[in-house]
Amino acid sequence: MNVEKIMNDLEKKHPGEVEYLQAVKEVIETIEDVYNENPQFEANGIIERIVEPDRILTFKVPWTDDQGKVHVNIGYRVQFNGAIGPYKGGIRFHPSVNLSILKFLGFEQIFKNALTTLPMGGGKGGSDFNTRGRSDREIMRFCQSFMLELWRIVGPETDVPAGDIGVSGKEIGYMFGTYKKLAQEHTGVFTGKGRTWGGSLIRPEATGFGAIYFVKEMLATKGDSFKGKTVAISGFGNVAWGAALKVTELGGKVITISGPDGYIYDKNGISGEKIDYMLELRATNNDVVEPYAQKFGAEFHKGKKPWNTKCDIALPCATQNELNGDDAKQLVANNVLLVAEVSNMGCTPEAVETIIENKIFFGPGKAVNAGGVATSGLEMTQNTMKLSWAAEEVDEKLHKIMCDIHDACVKYGKDETGYINYVKGANIAGFLKVATAMVEQGVI
Repeated sequence: MNVEKIMNDLEKKHPGEVEYLQAVKEVIETIEDVYNENPQFEANGIIERIVEPDRILTFKVPWTDDQGKVHVNIGYRVQFNGAIGPYKGGIRFHPSVNLSILKFLGFEQIFKNALTTLPMGGGKGGSDFNTRGRSDREIMRFCQSFMLELWRIVGPETDVPAGDIGVSGKEIGYMFGTYKKLAQEHTGVFTGKGRTWGGSLIRPEATGFGAIYFVKEMLATKGDSFKGKTVAISGFGNVAWGAALKVTELGGKVITISGPDGYIYDKNGISGEKIDYMLELRATNNDVVEPYAQKFGAEFHKGKKPWNTKCDIALPCATQNELNGDDAKQLVANNVLLVAEVSNMGCTPEAVETIIENKIFFGPGKAVNAGGVATSGLEMTQNTMKLSWAAEEVDEKLHKIMCDIHDACVKYGKDETGYINYVKGANIAGFLKVATAMVEQGVI
């Protein structure tokens, strides 16, 4: 495999798709050796096939606001790879959504889903629609219009979407209701559903909980734990909220959260009612964290990110490439012990390189944040069996899945010095499962 040639060819075919090309390069650089050791992969053109989506649906989404004005947004669904199960991946509603971002997310989802060991392929979808400032009725009309196109290519054994940025239980409800009306069936075609109509317990907390279970295992390899550790978190939505809950439960102290307006530093720790207040902030529809400082007397740093704060553990929980090379250097200078991406591709390549070069443990998003899709997979199982498990049972299964993912990363990522390259380990473990399935199913 010639990584440089593959990337040059992809850049010519998909110019300007920066996030997608970044995601592909990170994976193929780390799997090069194992790929070359298995000639059946080359013989079946696995790399050329796995980096291209099976199909992409792009469509217009016309909708009417409360004043009667017609708007048109763009909708997408990227069905990337279905070798090990139906396509599975969230739907994102945000002004930044474009094809490059959705292809990057869908590509990452292939390997993330494979790591869970559950039968789920990789996909992603969304629209450049912004839910902020829109009424419930406007959001409902948009979701209904969106599903008028999407419903044709999704289904419980075909493609099972979930939520993502801008898509909460409310949006899932409107989309599922439309699907149910059109398909005339009540099946588990979405995950993240309401508890009264097929949803799973602990799904809102799952990504954050799963990430902390994974980081707990990372710390354990060093004979350490969360107890007494300071933790810097970005974001303040469900993912950050779940992470803050579990860090606190395990004895750590969360000292930062952030939003588009800046970040909060709370030297006394974010716990108890302060964690509950994160959900109140999110519900205001203002997308700002400054009110936290006013309510609890904490520091607010306008327009800045939390990574210059001295901490033991840094957890980017917001969006892609939110922690850059300079941020990583600052964390290293502050003697950070561990960095883990709770957001998808939360660190730039420069940041990852800096962290790993300094032999600091780094957890990649496709492994660390797999708890969300793992619990979605458990929701699919409950739907198929027409059962509803207790929260403790779901949490127990999630915990085991995250421990197993950690073990797979160690198996393929540990070097002769004892350092664990979790990026390499996660990529190889996920790739081998999907590539083997593709070989066994033939070139099609």
